[in-house]
Amino acid sequence: MIWFIIIGMSIVTMLPRVIPAFIVDKLQFKDWVNRWLNAIPYAALGALIFPGVMTVNPDKPHIGLFGALVAVVLAYIGLNVIFVVIGAILSVFLLTTF
Repeated sequence: MIWFIIIGMSIVTMLPRVIPAFIVDKLQFKDWVNRWLNAIPYAALGALIFPGVMTVNPDKPHIGLFGALVAVVLAYIGLNVIFVVIGAILSVFLLTTF
C-alpha cells in the first residue's frame, strides 16, 4: 500500500513540472509576456536574498544593506561573482567588527 502512495505522490509532483516543458515550445507568446517571464528569475532571486540581507544583524539592518550595496556596485562594475561575494562578505565583516 505504501508503494502506491509513494508512486502516486511522485507522479502528482512530476506532472506539473514535465507538462510545461512540452507545451511551452509549441506556444508563441506576445512580447510583453516574454519580458514578464524573463523577469521572474530576478524577482525570485530578490525575494530569496532580501530577507537575508535584512537579518545579517537584526539590531543594525543598515549593515546588511551596505553589504548588499557593495555587492550591487561590484557586480555593476563587472567583477566575477566570487569577487562580488567576497567584497560583500568583507564589507559586512568590517562593519560588524568595528
